[in-house]
Amino acid sequence: MAAFTLSVAAGARALSSAARDAAWKLGRLNHVAIAVPEMEKARSFYREVLGGRVSEAVPLAEHGVSTSFVELGNAKLELLEPLGPDSPILGFLRSRGLGGIHHICIEVERLPAAVQQLRAHRVRTLSPGPQIGAHGKPVIFLHPKDCGGVLVELEEA
Repeated sequence: MAAFTLSVAAGARALSSAARDAAWKLGRLNHVAIAVPEMEKARSFYREVLGGRVSEAVPLAEHGVSTSFVELGNAKLELLEPLGPDSPILGFLRSRGLGGIHHICIEVERLPAAVQQLRAHRVRTLSPGPQIGAHGKPVIFLHPKDCGGVLVELEEA
């Protein structure tokens, strides 16, 4: 157990020092995305039951989803509903039966530099390059198999 703890601590120091030397900077958590089968039902829950500030639903045809944001003060929840039969979250919802956490979004400074360095570390992206996301800023998704099973979205700060 002690050897494992030392190994983890050494790894954390290595990651920490590598991040300081990077050409880009990891920023704050922007949002956690939740796939929902029924947008209006989810919006109503966060607005009426929890008392949250919930934006109108906006269709994003280029991403195959409708999206709505719940303001949390220091971050947001993004509600995602499939938009059409080719929606990338439709399979996610079908496999779970209900909605659930789909991805996390972290802001980064200098997204192109981040993508370049991540690819050098063999972290795959789900698209060849950044696309414009729900906030009108460039975003890119990192492959969950390279991120400990978590779908990570990086958004230009």
